[in-house]
Amino acid sequence: MFETIKQIWAAEGYVYLAIVLLTLSTVLTRSTYHLFGHRLPLSEPVRRALRFAPAAALTGIIVPIVLPWYSTETMATVIDQRLFAALVAIWLFNKTHNVMLMIVGGMVTFWVLRAFIGYW
Repeated sequence: MFETIKQIWAAEGYVYLAIVLLTLSTVLTRSTYHLFGHRLPLSEPVRRALRFAPAAALTGIIVPIVLPWYSTETMATVIDQRLFAALVAIWLFNKTHNVMLMIVGGMVTFWVLRAFIGYW
């Protein structure tokens, strides 16, 4: 058994070391503000800019998933149900300003399109 662990560590040890180092650097960089934030107050422009961080992160995650992409085999534009569900969710939010209705309406649209049309 010890021979197997040594072989695994020799073959993939750098991966585990990289994971540990990245975890350590993430914990250190994120915890410094919690530990020393009361001594280093943020200026008002920085506070104002940080209010937009969640919206920017969500946009960076959702937009590449929803946007149409091109198939490499046929060079045709591929538009699937996610785009239509996102458009319905945006329309619902603009009409009602209700976040819960936007989420439910977008998901129901997505599920209905998946059920009737299937996977594109």
